[in-house]
Amino acid sequence: MSKTPDKQPSAIVLKYDPLSGKAPTLVAKGHGDIAEKIIELAQEHDVHIHQNPELLDVLIRLELGDEIPESLYRAIAEVIAFAYNIKKMSANPNGKG
Repeated sequence: MSKTPDKQPSAIVLKYDPLSGKAPTLVAKGHGDIAEKIIELAQEHDVHIHQNPELLDVLIRLELGDEIPESLYRAIAEVIAFAYNIKKMSANPNGKG
């Protein structure tokens, strides 16, 4: 999520299936009310929200259904790894298992 110069929020949604062998795909994007709805739905469904305005500026230019460009693989991999670790820690707060 980020704010555009006119203070409207912007948001994108990536879908990633590690078993597919494909790069993450852009499945939703928007500004203003649409971005707010994307964020609201993510929060309701306990989906990790990562805020990086520079990354958003690049990804929001993609068309729906596009895979992320190879030049962003490392940045997106770090976000996905971070989100998986948070999910794992919240599922097992005692650090066991």
